Amino acid sequence: MFKRSLSAMSKNIGRRLDGKVCVVTASTEGIGFAIAKRLGSEGGKIVVSSRKQKSVDNAVEALKSHGVKDVIGTSCHVGNSEDRKRLFQTAIETFGRIDCLVSNAAVNPEVGSVTETSEKAWDKIFDINVKAAYLLSKEVKPFLQDSNGGSIIFVSSIGGYQPFDLLGAYSVSKTALFGLTKALALEVVNDNIRVNCVAPGVIETKFSSALYESETAKETTIQMIPMKRLGKVDEIAGVVAFLASDDASYMTGETIAAAGGMLSRL
Repeated sequence: MFKRSLSAMSKNIGRRLDGKVCVVTASTEGIGFAIAKRLGSEGGKIVVSSRKQKSVDNAVEALKSHGVKDVIGTSCHVGNSEDRKRLFQTAIETFGRIDCLVSNAAVNPEVGSVTETSEKAWDKIFDINVKAAYLLSKEVKPFLQDSNGGSIIFVSSIGGYQPFDLLGAYSVSKTALFGLTKALALEVVNDNIRVNCVAPGVIETKFSSALYESETAKETTIQMIPMKRLGKVDEIAGVVAFLASDDASYMTGETIAAAGGMLSRL
């Protein structure tokens, strides 16, 4: 009943984002790449980024091979001020404006509970997962104000609602993004900018492999998911495309959980 056809879904993709310029961080693989692909498939002009230029170049070519015509990319470590500035400047110089920012970059350098996390790892997690997301949104705001309805979308995690034992500090950082979404949405609503968030469940990516790479871990994870399966990257990309489009024009300050039925309330 809950099985779905990704190929069938792709055949129904419309052009909701025609001409919109979308900047997606950490978008050379996994969820970020799927988001860039979906936004581009719906007519968006895409700017991809990650820390390594080679990965960016490979992603740009891959997206073009998937039919995304307007796509460029640049290396960007979201914790670096000059890199963030270059990211937005690249979008402006190439496409003339920015309509949407998808803040997807995140790290988790250590596996363990909150109290097992080292101070060094804690600082890195919050610098990238929270502080960089805040700075990206602050720095893109002037460009979005020039757009005919700007949009910021944060990629959080279901772990922000129900913390994962193996991803303690990471889960806390993702809870913080819910608060950032609410606070920022109220601040920029009169600038014609919407701010929303998506909270993916356990998605089959390299990033979340600690939750399913062993049979024991996978069995434990599956038991937490009412739909009894891991999610696919395309299933998150579809939610982000909706939030970026005019179909979500009356939504701001909201978080959509796409997590197979996992609990999504604090």
